[in-house]
Amino acid sequence: MKQPLGLHPTVLLLAGTHFVVDGFSNIYAPLLPLLIPHLHLSLAAAGTLQMCFQMANSVAQLGFGHLADRWRPRALVIVGPVVTVAVLSLVGLASTPLMLGGILVAGGLGAAAFHPPAAALVHRLGGPRQGYAMSFHITGGSLGFSLGPLVFAPFAERYGLHWMPVLMLPALLLLAGVLPRLPPLPRLGDHGEGGGVRALRPYRRPLSLLYAVVVLRTLCGLSFATFMPVMLTRRGMSLGEAGTAVATYLFVSSVGGFLGGPLADRWGARTVILWSLVLAVPFLAIAPTQTGWAFVAFVSVGGFLLQSTLPVNVTFGQMIAPISAATVSSLMMGFAWGTGGLSVPFVGMLADRIGIERTLIVMAFTPLAAAAFAAPLPGGQLGRTPPRASDVGHIETTGTDVAPSARTGAD
Repeated sequence: MKQPLGLHPTVLLLAGTHFVVDGFSNIYAPLLPLLIPHLHLSLAAAGTLQMCFQMANSVAQLGFGHLADRWRPRALVIVGPVVTVAVLSLVGLASTPLMLGGILVAGGLGAAAFHPPAAALVHRLGGPRQGYAMSFHITGGSLGFSLGPLVFAPFAERYGLHWMPVLMLPALLLLAGVLPRLPPLPRLGDHGEGGGVRALRPYRRPLSLLYAVVVLRTLCGLSFATFMPVMLTRRGMSLGEAGTAVATYLFVSSVGGFLGGPLADRWGARTVILWSLVLAVPFLAIAPTQTGWAFVAFVSVGGFLLQSTLPVNVTFGQMIAPISAATVSSLMMGFAWGTGGLSVPFVGMLADRIGIERTLIVMAFTPLAAAAFAAPLPGGQLGRTPPRASDVGHIETTGTDVAPSARTGAD
């Protein structure tokens, strides 16, 4: 089979779909400078709505991952993106905070249905280059997430919030051209052992450590992404300029995510995670003290380093616990991200009290705590034969490689 860019064609289709899904998943924060006065929201209320979206978009992935291991992953991969695009494009029509929350939750559930089976399929089709395949897939979503503000903010500023539903039309047309090309997808659960959450118990120690890493990294990144547009517009930027600044930060961060997987293939996941978390702190801490494009430069470098762990965490979790790929993906991509999002309202409350700038400086140091949790993780490189449940006690005790050195081929 011909493999463009050295990847299975299905990986490319899933990355394209991921681009659209995550693009619309970032429709809320760029519009906050308009939604806050329109709906009379405080920063704490804005953070609470972000938390509601994150719970639906992320925490719910654990349930969808469990379902994908046992049911029809193709149905989730197809229906999820359509729901995401059709519902989240309605945010501009919300007339009350409650209505806005309902739209965010419903759209978030669509995204939650897509992510676990898509990531599990990429892992299965990645062969010996699983880090590269996962980086490509996640970078597709990161690019969509980063470019969203370039579309949504200028469009809303020029035409008004009530015209936002128009943007669903080109996105649905794109999905109509991509989704029918997905081949029949097999059930994702391991056929030799039972899948699901219960099967992960033997792997609980390394997965718990990795889970804590993802939660803290997400809390930091989400705090910057949520409150940057508000801070920049309050400093005098137009909504379009703030959208461009946020898009720059997210785009550079997505490049970090793309490089993280191949680096982990070469140097080991734990090494990449530790260095990226520690090096991100000074740039993120300095950024809020700067103004204009100096701020954008510092925060972008910090985001580049912080997000380079994104695909590494997902693939690392799948390598540690290969029993239920979709469930592990939902745990690392969804449940952990959602748990990090639960703290965003408290970040908003803090920002109401001490200001956004000081709050972001505080949040810039959370990656150090994440690095402390990453230090005890097993070493070794990605793209190697994953351990069986019976091997995990040895892994946890000795801290040796995640897997033996034998390379695997595509499933």
